[in-house]
Amino acid sequence: MQRPLQITTRDIPESEAIETHIREKAGKLEQFYPHIVGCHVVVEMPHKHRHQGKLYNIRIEVKVPGGEVVVNRDLAEDIYVALRDAFDAVKRALEDYGRKQRGEVKHHEPSFFGTVTKLFDEGYGFIETDEGAEVYFHSENVVKPGFERLAIGDEVEFILEAGGEGMQAKRVSRR
Repeated sequence: MQRPLQITTRDIPESEAIETHIREKAGKLEQFYPHIVGCHVVVEMPHKHRHQGKLYNIRIEVKVPGGEVVVNRDLAEDIYVALRDAFDAVKRALEDYGRKQRGEVKHHEPSFFGTVTKLFDEGYGFIETDEGAEVYFHSENVVKPGFERLAIGDEVEFILEAGGEGMQAKRVSRR
């Protein structure tokens, strides 16, 4: 981290054990995103006047190049559980942020639409796309309502994938 870790406690007594635990957790964050600029952890007990149980709130703000990742975890009774959950959430958010920066975000295949034109008892059929092309599909690739419940003329949604004999419809579902 380029800036020192900031730890703020509100409505709870300061504890060296908790501070050490936070420093260890914050140090591990750099394994998931090595370019962290700074980190501020706020530990508070906003409902300290309750009669039963102490409930903790953890807020972690991580400054990164070009942005900030903020996680707020409310109302856990055990401070170590609250810290674990908050740091786990920050770790996942930093991993996602890094993937976005590297351009590794998943891209979903585009969906196509068409009409079932042929069905065969052997467990396959053909779909005519909205563009007029005929596409093969197998019964194993029908998501809903199931191959046996499809009928000629049903409008379907699907994705295209290259198969051994050309393009094939996958994840076929009735619209």
